[in-house]
Amino acid sequence: MTSHEHRGARVARDTKETQIVVELVLPGDAPRPPKIETPVPFLTHMLEALGKHGAMGLTVTAAGDVEIDGHHTVEDVGLVLGSAIDEALGDRSGIYRYGHFSLCMDETLVDVSIDLGGRPYLVFELPAIEGKWIGTFDCDLVREFFQALSVQGRMNLHIRQRSGGNAHHVVEATFKAVAKALRMACARDAASAGSVPSTKGTL
Repeated sequence: MTSHEHRGARVARDTKETQIVVELVLPGDAPRPPKIETPVPFLTHMLEALGKHGAMGLTVTAAGDVEIDGHHTVEDVGLVLGSAIDEALGDRSGIYRYGHFSLCMDETLVDVSIDLGGRPYLVFELPAIEGKWIGTFDCDLVREFFQALSVQGRMNLHIRQRSGGNAHHVVEATFKAVAKALRMACARDAASAGSVPSTKGTL
């Protein structure tokens, strides 16, 4: 892989519940303003933050059965975005693999750690948002989004709230911290000489 190649993917999901297309260029390769269209306004806002702070090329077009609720749409966007990340990473050679970011937003501090080692696992501790709503957005869907992202993206993702009380601040800090940690983990590691970052030789 040469230094100027853009690592990207386009993934679509079409079911009776949702119709989603994600186009992605990995963080740092071709940053551009995110283009997000979903029927869940708060999700749109968070995905815009994810694209911007992750310095990635991110386009999301989603439709879903929000007349029932936002669950299917939020979860399926996480699934498709995770699949796009996985596809864009290829065999994951030459990446830094690990990323961590601690992000503050007013009273809120959220820590995020990522390992793109190919083994999905989510640790999710955001007590301030449990059972909360942000306008018409059910905060319980935040876990569903990141569970789907971690599984399809084949990543170990730890999200922990260290302080905070405002649900909007906690969720927004989480998306921004994930963006920053993902940007670090996807970065090209010149010291690896293009090898797969694992003693097993594969991820």
